[in-house]
Formats: sequence, C-alpha cells, structure tokens
Amino acid sequence: MNGFLPISKQEMLDHSWYYCDFLLVTGDAYIDHPSFGTAIISRVLEDAGFRVAILSQPDFTSPADFVAMGRPRYAVLVNAGNIDSMVAHYTAAKKRRHDDAYTPGGVGGKRPDRAATVYAMLARKAFPDTPVILGGIEASLRRFAHYDYWSDQVMPSILSSSGADALMYGMSERSVVELAHNFKTGKKGDDLWRNVRGMAYFSHPKPALPFPTVECPSYEAVQTDKAAYARSVKLQYDEADHVRGRAVLQAHGKRVLVQNPPALPLSTQEMDHVYALPYQRTYHPSYEPLGGVPAIQEVQFSIIHNRGCFGACNFCALAFHQGRYIQARSHESVVREAEQIARHPDFKGYIHDVGGPTANFRFPACQKQQTHGLCRDKRCLFPQACNQLQADHRDYLTLLRKLRQIPGVKKVFVRSGLRYDYMMADHNDEFFLELIKYHISGQLKVAPEHMSDHALYYMGKPSFAIYEKFRERYTRINQKLGKKQYLVPYLMSSHPGATLDDAIALAQYLHRVGYMPEQVQDFYPTPGTLSTAMYYTGLDPRTMQPVYVAKTPEEKAMQRALLQWRRPDKRPIVLAALKKAGREDLIGFGKDCLIHPSKGWKPAPPAAGSAKSPGRHTQKSNGKSGAGAAKFAPSAGLHRKKGWAKPKKKR
Repeated sequence: MNGFLPISKQEMLDHSWYYCDFLLVTGDAYIDHPSFGTAIISRVLEDAGFRVAILSQPDFTSPADFVAMGRPRYAVLVNAGNIDSMVAHYTAAKKRRHDDAYTPGGVGGKRPDRAATVYAMLARKAFPDTPVILGGIEASLRRFAHYDYWSDQVMPSILSSSGADALMYGMSERSVVELAHNFKTGKKGDDLWRNVRGMAYFSHPKPALPFPTVECPSYEAVQTDKAAYARSVKLQYDEADHVRGRAVLQAHGKRVLVQNPPALPLSTQEMDHVYALPYQRTYHPSYEPLGGVPAIQEVQFSIIHNRGCFGACNFCALAFHQGRYIQARSHESVVREAEQIARHPDFKGYIHDVGGPTANFRFPACQKQQTHGLCRDKRCLFPQACNQLQADHRDYLTLLRKLRQIPGVKKVFVRSGLRYDYMMADHNDEFFLELIKYHISGQLKVAPEHMSDHALYYMGKPSFAIYEKFRERYTRINQKLGKKQYLVPYLMSSHPGATLDDAIALAQYLHRVGYMPEQVQDFYPTPGTLSTAMYYTGLDPRTMQPVYVAKTPEEKAMQRALLQWRRPDKRPIVLAALKKAGREDLIGFGKDCLIHPSKGWKPAPPAAGSAKSPGRHTQKSNGKSGAGAAKFAPSAGLHRKKGWAKPKKKR
C-alpha cells in the first residue's frame, strides 16, 4: 500500500476503511504536494484525526463516480482545482485551450466548465442528505454576486448556482479543522459554520452573528446598477482583513448571503507543521501509465516559504483570496524541506524556486499590521512605498544562503515574482547583489506591466520611473559582477484605463530599447478583482470616477499587436491602430518609426495647427505625457527576442 490517500473504494478497503469522514472532490489529478490545495486540506484533516478520500476528476455527466466511493460520514468537500476551471479552459480572448497541465498526460477536457458548480450538483444528487462544502479559488472568488466575463453578466453567489450548503474562502486550514470538529460534535445547520471564520453561507432570515456586520448592495441591485456593483466590490475588498474585517451580508432575494470575517493567519509554527505533513511530493502512481501529470514538473523541486501579498495589484486575486498579510515559514522548516528534496532520486542539484505569491516578502509590511490590520484606504507600495514600510531582505537572504550550503544542492533559483519596487525601497545592495550572483539563470523576470503612468495608476502599480531605476541598478550590479544577464519585463495590454495612445507609447519605448516581448498578457477579467469591476462598470471603485475600458475585440487586438509590432502577422493590425490613433508619423523609415509603409503609401499631411511631431506621444494624463515619468533611454539589460536583428537601413 502506498503513502497516498485513497482515490477509489478499493483503495479505501486496502486502508481497512469501510467509510470516509470527508470525500474531497477535485478538478485536478491527485498530486500529493504542498503546492496543491487538495493535498494540504486533505493532509490537515488527516492530521486532525479524520479519514479523507479523494475523488479526482470524476465523470461529470452522472453521479456514478460519487456513488461508487460511498457516502461520507460528514460532508463532501468540493474544489475545481488549483486554478479556476474557466481560466484553465479559455484564453482572455475566450478561445478554448486544448491541454491541461493538471490532468494525466496533459489532456484537456477532463473537467467541466464551472467545475465547482457541476461537482457540487452531482454530489447533491449522489448524497441528498449530506452537506456539500465548496472551497478552492474558483469558489472563493465567486462567493458574492460577481461579474462573469465568459457569459458577460452578473451572476449570483456560487452558493446559489451550485446548491452547496456553505463555502470556505481563502486559506482554509483553520476553517476546515474547526468545521470538522463541529461535525464530529453533532452540530447541525447554520450552527456548523456560524462561528467559523473564513466561511460563507446563506441564511433566512438575517441571522444574529457573533461578529460585527456590514451590508453591501444586494444581488438584485448589483445586477441592474453598475455603480452599486462597484461599491459592493470596494466594500468586500475593504473587509478582507483578519483584524478589522467585519462579516459582510448580501441579500439574494429573500435569503441573505453571510460571509464571516477572514480566517486568522497561521503562525510560523503552524505553517511549519502544515508543510511537515507526510506529502508524497508527486502525483498518484496510477497516473504513470497515462504519462504522469505535467503540473508536477515546476513544483516538485520548488519550495513555498510564504503566503499573502501586500503588493495588492488591482488585477490580482491574491488580495481577495490569500489576503495582504504576510505569513512565513521558519528557516528550519524550509531547510528541512530542501534537504528532503536533495535526497530525491531524480534531484539534479537545482532547487527551482524558493518563493510564494511574492518571493521577497518574509514579514508584514509594518509592525502596525499585526495588531491593527492593513490600512483600509492605503496601499503599502502604491502609488509609492509607504513611509511606514519596512523594506528589509536580510532574513530572506540568510535563508537563501543556508539553502546554498546544503550538500547536493548546486543552485538555488528564485523564479516566483519579485516586487522590484520593494527591492528599490531597500537601499542596501546586499540582497540585490547576491540575487544576481547566485539565484538567477541568465535572466530575471519582473512585472512592470506597462510604462504609461496613466495605465499603471488603474493597475495599482507604481510609476514606471521606479522600474527604470531598478533596471539601471540591475545593469550596474551585473557590470560590477562581470555578468551579462537580461531583464525580461512582463507586460499587459488592454487593462481598464489603458488607451490606444498608452499602447502606442509603450510600443515606442520598446522600440527605442530594442526589445519585443515574445508573450503579452491581455487583461483577463476574473471574478472578484477591482480591475474586473472597472472593466464591467466603467467606474473605478476606489474613486467612483469613470474609467476608459477597451472592450471591443478590435481595440484589444490593436493594443496587443502594438506590443509585438515587428511580427509580420501583426502588421495589418498595427497599421490600422496607428491610423486610428492619428499616429501616421510612426509609419515610415525614420529611426523613431514603428513600421515601414505599404508599397505606394503616402503620408497624410499634418492637420492645421497640429502640435504633433514625429515619434512623440501627446496624450496628457495626470499632467504628464502618456509615457509618465519614464525616459526613453537605451536599456542595456533588456533581452531581445531570439532571432531579432536590427532593421537594415534603406539605401
């Protein structure tokens, strides 16, 4: 018998189980590794003394696979998988993806669209009298009435559409153990979860709660009134704090959705315990004949050392799911895991990552957060670093040094996202120097997302001037160490607030520094984020002021194409975009031109009184040009696309 939890009735019998306490249904293959929520929740419940069986990627056309596992004693726990099933299935352009890294053999189509809802309904059919509890990121981000990008409408709480009894949101180790003990002690109905932080459920009528409460606009209101929707999202975001957060109520017809305050974060000792549970650190052996599960490749020799992110970008779901409060494991816990990795027979000496949501966060942004929570209307790093921010990399650096000394470890990489603005707030070069010297392999990836301060404001990202200073510092340290390593920026097109002129300004910048990104991420409106609220409502929930949104497929394609203007297949779209924006001055053979003209093309004469000059961006935003505070300076550290060659001059 292997060390995995049972995934079939036969394996339950092999464990001498004739029933399980909880049946955990997931849209992923079963990978028993702490990078996967299914593994953590199941092992935490096992550690608390409960029997957990896993039903992985069941047939979603009938309840037969559920029935075959047998009725669990307490509840069915349902998640869609490690990522949202709709994001897993569709691109930002709503085109169907053909593969799935979380499925044996990488085969697509093994889970349904809206998997959490479908599995919950099947569980209800299989076991009508057994509670069904939702969890995972798909359910977490849909706990309130939410805008659904794929159907282009506001949908009710997933609890309404799925028929589930309750929902666990965020990181749920505390919530699930408390809930399990409530089942064990015989509690029923709302008494099971009324006092449990990190849970949401429907009640009728409005319940008496042990927490302070606040009410947001109803489902009916946000369905018909976009301003009400924007206010609702802002209130939900403001209450997502474990110290000062209140229970949030939202009426759905005659019922009331109740979201209890967020679960309390784990202490360092508690996180250490969770990550020391007996994970097998790979996929279930039954998947081997099918080619294994591709998702294990990136994480098998990687280590998660923290949780949460106080960066709080508006387009990111982390603030609404994991939260902004940082939790971290001890050095001893991380080193033990690294030593375990080093003993693995397939380990080649390379730890692929020591990170988390943001790799270089090891403690809360300031001491006040531990007792007062995170500020309601202030960000730690936006629009600039708060004067209370404690930017200090010494603890993380010490951890990386310890990992480098482990026998059998040749190299320790940092591949998770690094907040470069946090690095710039730390004026000590020590971490920066050792990061470049020991922990990257030829290139460092960071996420400025754009170079227009106008666009960055709506993203909740710092001024591009900070990225430019970071790039200069990166180049200087590489030169000091005698290294030639590249800086690869992640960029996003069509975010709310970003105009066609902003995209042109970014293309001009990239042209000047000689870099064309191989990949560009279109803004993807996922449920729950502030940016998605902007996309749907045309309002900024922070200010309730109008915001420009590129919604038509034509303009979204233009913004994306401008960032890859040299690609031959993008040429017609780039030409159309420049003409639409009145920027035909960028079509030609001058050094500042983005694209050569078509045969027989003649430039349009400048309009009378026009102040435009070739190669210059004139849109105003916040009193500055669309390029924000950025200088169009050559960027020695940027990586040119493979095969890129400087265009030949016309003779």
